[in-house]
Amino acid sequence: MSTRNWLSVGLLIPVGLVLGCASSDAPVRPPLPPSKSDLVLLVSTTLCQHKADFLNKHLSATQAPKTWGSGEEWIISEDRSASHSHESYFFDEDGLLVGALFTFPRGLDMGPYPVLRDTLSRLKPSLEFYLNVAQLETKTSMESSSLLETGDEKSTTQYLVIGLRDRPILLQASFTIDPYVRLFSPYRREFLDRLRHSAEGGGGQTMESQGTEDKEPFPSLQQFARGQTAQLAYCGEKNYDIALDAYKRAIASGFTNKVWLAEARHKLGVAFLIKGQVEQAKAELLQSLALRPNVPEVLNNLGTVQVKLGDKVAGLMSFERAIVLRPNYALARYNLAETSEATNPKRALSEYETYVAIVEGIPEEADRIVHAKERIKVLKQ
Repeated sequence: MSTRNWLSVGLLIPVGLVLGCASSDAPVRPPLPPSKSDLVLLVSTTLCQHKADFLNKHLSATQAPKTWGSGEEWIISEDRSASHSHESYFFDEDGLLVGALFTFPRGLDMGPYPVLRDTLSRLKPSLEFYLNVAQLETKTSMESSSLLETGDEKSTTQYLVIGLRDRPILLQASFTIDPYVRLFSPYRREFLDRLRHSAEGGGGQTMESQGTEDKEPFPSLQQFARGQTAQLAYCGEKNYDIALDAYKRAIASGFTNKVWLAEARHKLGVAFLIKGQVEQAKAELLQSLALRPNVPEVLNNLGTVQVKLGDKVAGLMSFERAIVLRPNYALARYNLAETSEATNPKRALSEYETYVAIVEGIPEEADRIVHAKERIKVLKQ
């Protein structure tokens, strides 16, 4: 679960120089928020399920699909829903279920769900706002609503609730793998709009001024998320062919914010590097740095590319710059140590020791810690 800089995701290479795309210096996960629930909405399907498997179970209950960017949205109406909600399932163009949205236009009383009520009471709302809930028979025309977020290591669940501290009523719940979390907030305007219509199709709430809308093109955001899903193995094995295609299309769709564009070029560069297209990787990383010059992860990855191209001097300079910007950047220190062993063993020893001090006890770094300690023994002789 990301908490929640969507651009910041870790990418590690098990041997040799280490690629860094994380916002932290080592892959330490923060404690997960409470997430227990006795309201089971994803009953007969799971995130990352293939569309063919989903349709084998639900085809008779679903309506004709709607276009969702380059993917599809499949809908199960309230009268056919086991959860008595409007169910929407979103598949990417590769046929993977990346998100689901459950809408309760008349609200779902949380009274019969004590476990979920307890979970929600332990979460701090990520957003609070007044919402017109005129169609709810038991509520006044304007009601305070709360958006709450929880999840696990790879997915996020969001709940839109009114009367949180009094009598909680659920209006919407979304589930998504983390790369797509930005596209599945119930506070998105197109999702709030789904609360306008009752099951009978009459009436409607006035919400035109409520809800977020993306400033960046939807195709760019969708393809960036697709690239992250493939590159970081959110739905099985890593697939760098899909990642390359997705990041290229995200860039071509036209990010307007240089932060998004820089990160897309950064991730495209990493994908090129792992595919062995090192010159293309270098070009993308340099373009990323031209947009955002002082990003330690990009500098670290550029250093890795430069070393692979035989320019160790430039690589060392890139690792050094990354460490100057972030002194406790363990991955860059590890790379600096490996690269400087032959020419400056004293510096290599110091960097290995600093690396071990930073990451000692972190399970994900166990193999590199062993290697670093072995090199420390050798360099001290």
